[in-house]
Amino acid sequence: MIKVLSVTSECAPLVKTGGLADVAGALPGALAEHGVQMRTLLPGYPVVMAALGKTKLLFEEPDLFGGKARILSATIGALELIIIDAPHLYNRPGSIYLGPDGKDWPDNPARFAALSWVAALIGAKSAKGWLPNVIHCHDWQAGFVTDYLDDMLPKGARRPGTMMTIHNMAFQGLVDATALDDLHLRSARLQRSGFEFWGKISALKAGLTGADRLTTVSPTYAAEIMREEFGMGLHGVMHERRDVLHGILNGIDEQVWDPATDPNIATFKTPQGKKRAKAALRRALGLPKADGPLCVVITRLTSQKGLDMLLDAVPALTARGGQLALLGSGDPALEAAFTKLAETNPNVSVTIGYDEPFSHRLMAGGDAILVPSRFEPCGLTQLYGLRYGTVPVVALTGGLADTVINASPAALASGCATGIQFYPVAFEPFERALIQLCDLFSLGAPFTKIQKNAMRSPVGWSASAAQYVRLYKEIAPQE
Repeated sequence: MIKVLSVTSECAPLVKTGGLADVAGALPGALAEHGVQMRTLLPGYPVVMAALGKTKLLFEEPDLFGGKARILSATIGALELIIIDAPHLYNRPGSIYLGPDGKDWPDNPARFAALSWVAALIGAKSAKGWLPNVIHCHDWQAGFVTDYLDDMLPKGARRPGTMMTIHNMAFQGLVDATALDDLHLRSARLQRSGFEFWGKISALKAGLTGADRLTTVSPTYAAEIMREEFGMGLHGVMHERRDVLHGILNGIDEQVWDPATDPNIATFKTPQGKKRAKAALRRALGLPKADGPLCVVITRLTSQKGLDMLLDAVPALTARGGQLALLGSGDPALEAAFTKLAETNPNVSVTIGYDEPFSHRLMAGGDAILVPSRFEPCGLTQLYGLRYGTVPVVALTGGLADTVINASPAALASGCATGIQFYPVAFEPFERALIQLCDLFSLGAPFTKIQKNAMRSPVGWSASAAQYVRLYKEIAPQE
């Protein structure tokens, strides 16, 4: 059995701001089928502590970046958890990354350095006898694990293998170089081959230069981040480490996202069954009947997600009988613009915020899911769309390119299309994609064929889990 410590700042169903949480929550179950015991290390935010039942004390840290901490174990469903109960770092209002003012917590570097520190302690000394073979680090919040391991382990000691998964290169955990001592980091690593980034400390770069293997969440994104356009200033690092970089496509939890058993909706098993869910969704949102497709969007409202293009493209959609139902939050300007759009267009519904059950209802009732992202490491909403027969309309980038078969003339003729892709990622190609969607929808049978293809698409974790296991075996120390 391979023992893996997964180190993450969020994990569904306990705490979620994005796709990282879904991946961290689904991986343990997917890997268990391959003989991997995964325990998930997670900060003890208030929502996490409130969800815990019986816990066991693993060890205590008298001074974990400014205060006492207890390291606890707990089990919730299929998740074996290790929780950092450090109130001085995690017991506070607001989101897990942002304060009530909407800005990053000023001590975020220390809060997540603590996550890396505890992971390294477990890797070096064990958690009451449980010693991982591999430490799997997710994003910048776990970036310092390898640095701390190197400091804690004597030369020649058994060292767990380390893997860093990049979920989004845009978030790098930058902090001023004067924080070296506060973060317990060696000045020797503050250089180009270490974690130095334009005179600052980059937590993400620390992991990228220190881990035994690097993965990202789709094959296309693995290729993209070696280019200046997508590498966010770290494309050179990725090119240098290309021999240990692997693109492993994300999957989804097919039990949580199952249209045949979903408790959030009137269940269905075929595209025809979507009609009931669509009618119920329209009633709930106050949308009138219409001849075109009901398009849904479930996303953070940011320019990365291409939502400014969507604002401009809505007239082309509604002019052809289409409708839009959006659920999301983020950029205040985008929130205001979509809210105003809904007030002036009866075929547009906008819900600001996030509601997990409601997202299932949108996916069930929608005819199409729109994902016009300028870059998208993997994306999960298009996978949910495929599962529910909600045809993805996506930009040709990252995991969107890897998971959707475009409705080109050849794909339509051979009957294998599962969605619509557009390129380049700009307004006019996106608008043309929406017009193509409306045209296909009006034809009836061809659109239903795409829905059926989509619902047969492989969107689970089986193949990807096997790839992770192969890499774990490569880097796990020989016992």
